[in-house]
Amino acid sequence: MASDRPVRVGVQVAPQHTPYARLRDVVQELEDLGVDVVFNWDHFFPLTGDPDGLHFESWTMLAAIAEQTSRIEFGPLVNCTAYRNPDLQADMARTIDHISARAGTGRFIFGTGSGWFERDFTEYGYDFGTVGSRLDALAEDLPRIRSRWEKLNPKPTRRIPILIGGGGEKKTLRLVAEHADIWHSFSDLPTLERKLDILREHCAAVGRDVDEIEISTGVSVRGMGSIAPDVLEQQYALGVRLFEPAIDGPDFDLSSVRAVLAWRESMRG
Repeated sequence: MASDRPVRVGVQVAPQHTPYARLRDVVQELEDLGVDVVFNWDHFFPLTGDPDGLHFESWTMLAAIAEQTSRIEFGPLVNCTAYRNPDLQADMARTIDHISARAGTGRFIFGTGSGWFERDFTEYGYDFGTVGSRLDALAEDLPRIRSRWEKLNPKPTRRIPILIGGGGEKKTLRLVAEHADIWHSFSDLPTLERKLDILREHCAAVGRDVDEIEISTGVSVRGMGSIAPDVLEQQYALGVRLFEPAIDGPDFDLSSVRAVLAWRESMRG
């Protein structure tokens, strides 16, 4: 049940406007601080500030995170399925899973979505399509990814968790009900409550217990969300167990991370 899950803290490290050496260092700082999950994002250009500023690619960075860390889970928030063949995505994820294994078990989370930033598509030669067509493609890709994991030699070290990010009520939340181990939302409290009700309906329709899905939400994400304890507690009451502040370079202010970690400790106490 959701109430049995521990509170976890994840941090999205935006791979923009920062030399790689600093990105590597901040990932290590976060592991040392005690966060549970580190995410990056799957874009090709900065989302804020100078649109042509420094930027690094997601999956190669994730492989480096796998090698440099020993405890944290990690993944993209989120991978864009349109950029890569689904079987290739599965193979990349399996390989990173093995790179990250220390005591025989990998730590990779397959965070995925349909993509939304048009420049990523057009400048790299991918068809942008429509929201609907991108979600339909994601629906086709997810079973292929799971199937490929079963065919690979060696197989992944564990059942790689699938995180789906997004809040579309007809298609995205249906995909969450069908495929996700984690659902990530950036919703405010009233919206989150409504969408959780819709997710329960989709889970009932596909014969799945909604409590099998870990609920994740962004806090203090580029002006969205809040790290106020009363807001975090209300999100907790709704079933959120993975709380994710985001930090941007080049400064990577960790104050929001420390605040959420302190709140987590107060919940444990």
